[in-house]
Amino acid sequence: MSVLDPRAAVASAAPERRRRRRPITGSLLVGGLIVTLVIAMALLSFVWTPHDPTLVDASVRLQKPSPEYWFGTDKFGRDVFSQILVGSRTTLFVGFVAVGVAAVVGVPLGIVAGMAPRWLGELLMRGNDLLLAFPALLLAIMFAAVYGAGTLVAMIAIGIASIPTFARLIRGGTLQVMQTEYVTAARAAGRGPFAIGLRHVLPNVSSLVIVQASVGFAIAVLAEAALSFLGFGTPPPTPSWGRMLQESQELLASAPRLAVFPGVAIAVAVLGFNLLGDGLRDRFDPKLEDRR
Repeated sequence: MSVLDPRAAVASAAPERRRRRRPITGSLLVGGLIVTLVIAMALLSFVWTPHDPTLVDASVRLQKPSPEYWFGTDKFGRDVFSQILVGSRTTLFVGFVAVGVAAVVGVPLGIVAGMAPRWLGELLMRGNDLLLAFPALLLAIMFAAVYGAGTLVAMIAIGIASIPTFARLIRGGTLQVMQTEYVTAARAAGRGPFAIGLRHVLPNVSSLVIVQASVGFAIAVLAEAALSFLGFGTPPPTPSWGRMLQESQELLASAPRLAVFPGVAIAVAVLGFNLLGDGLRDRFDPKLEDRR
């Protein structure tokens, strides 16, 4: 490509950034439907629940499923279905914040590491790799020991633990974008690193961010449930699927449904976000398109 007119070269390269989108796959469709259902449950819980999910009524404890209590009641007499609805709100909130923290820090870090000189990029990645030694659960337990257990602590810990994955993925995508002709033309046109990163790199790695955010959401949902199960997540009386599992373990023989309902909710939510991530990857990942 001639660089006699760099600005024209940059403009002509714009169509190259428009990646051909493939048809919607079964994974994307099923995952999208499941995620939509979980979001609908969370939104519904703001305006309606069959019963107060935090109301303790010993007179109706351990009721079996019935028209009045669709999923029955737990050992404290609380409506299980209402807890499932409100628990979806807690799960999504933790996931959104955790993924947001990881993306806000990891994406710029990955872009900077990919655009910086090789030695500086490697130095940033080695520092980034230090976080890989602290999985989300371990980091959350450490934070809980220092700051106390809570939803905010769980969100921050899960988000920090997810930063290395975002950073490594975005750096790889940035390195590929920096080798393209339109970036070379942009440099010849006199554009600075900030402008190139914002106008050329970020739009081309945005699909990677979307896919990783979906997969990271599934990890956050599972991590929050595990933390609540261990007592380091959402504190009572706020409903949480993980804590519902923890409270039901002593009644597995007499009332296994108390573990089945939140367990199925966690499994379905994680499955939905994983399928959505796989579907988005199949639809937007240019590497998969090149292999065909």
